[in-house]
Amino acid sequence: MDTLTPSQRSARMALVRSKNTRPELVVRRLAHRLGYRFRLHRRELPGSPDLIFPKRRAIIFVHGCFWHQHGCPRGARRPLANANYWSTKLDRNMARDVEVRKQLEELGWRVLVVWECETRDVNALGKRLVGFLGGR
Repeated sequence: MDTLTPSQRSARMALVRSKNTRPELVVRRLAHRLGYRFRLHRRELPGSPDLIFPKRRAIIFVHGCFWHQHGCPRGARRPLANANYWSTKLDRNMARDVEVRKQLEELGWRVLVVWECETRDVNALGKRLVGFLGGR
């Protein structure tokens, strides 16, 4: 049972952002500090990727663990209230992620997904970014 009224729930959901999220900003600052230059949220590309590295033909998506159903404890849970709605929505998000990645790879892009929980360990994330993007 939802403890919020419909108007309270609507107000709370309106606060959820799709870009410029805290995990995305962590990845952007780190990539910039490592010397990489990138573009943001190109709508002409499938999925409107978070970071685009055109010269490297590389794309990074920064996914929220809950919204994209990562296997970590935060991503593995689903709301009990309105379960059908949430199950459908979260399953659709995961299916769209697979399709977008497939489309980008067919266009010749390399794709990396960084999960929200991975942004907590900046050293490990930095090594992962360098491994994916290569030398500067």
